[in-house]
Amino acid sequence: MKIVAHRGYSGKYPELSPLAFEKALELPIHGIECDIRLSSDGKVVVHHDPTLDRTTNASGRVSRLTWEELRRLKIGGGQRMLLLDELLEMLGDKKHHLYIETKHPSGQGDILEEQMVLRLRYAGLLDDPRIHMISFSHRAIRRMAVLAPHVDRIYLRRDWERHFNRPDILLSQPTGLGMSLLRGKLQPGAIGAHGLPTYMWTIDKPEDMKWAWANGVDILATNQPEVALHAIEL
Repeated sequence: MKIVAHRGYSGKYPELSPLAFEKALELPIHGIECDIRLSSDGKVVVHHDPTLDRTTNASGRVSRLTWEELRRLKIGGGQRMLLLDELLEMLGDKKHHLYIETKHPSGQGDILEEQMVLRLRYAGLLDDPRIHMISFSHRAIRRMAVLAPHVDRIYLRRDWERHFNRPDILLSQPTGLGMSLLRGKLQPGAIGAHGLPTYMWTIDKPEDMKWAWANGVDILATNQPEVALHAIEL
């Protein structure tokens, strides 16, 4: 089972901060995960929430500030926000994989995936097998299939979808499927559905990590990557 540091080593350091990614990349794990949004001037920034209130010393929507304004904000421990470009530079030629979640809905619509592809191409990583795109949006998955068909695309299934999509129809033809730990325990038969690899989030307790491993989860996203290293047999 592959271990992915969710928002970097976010269980110990400020989430999505340079330090969180730096520390995660020091570990012998499979990869790291990040979320991206667009600033008002079209920069691809690494940030989870649509607003700044929870994780920074400011408030308001990410999409209403320029990158110059965003880069001055603090996100805990003296850390700052990153551009996707900067994170790709940190990844460099390391063996770690990068799972990039495009956040929707957003006011920029289709532009987010387009800009993600441009940044990957600029960094020389568009054809790199270490790059994976993940999203809760079928539309975003379909869009990525057109923009960069060779990039791995993982559709993240929402917990409520098990009630409305019982046949588990793949509306966007992803190359992998994601589910929460809650859905996995309620519907373990969905692990490995359609013969696709399963990405499961967010698993921080050793007993849950062992359960995921025993039940065939392929990729485990965790805020506690060091706990995962000790909890499961690699």
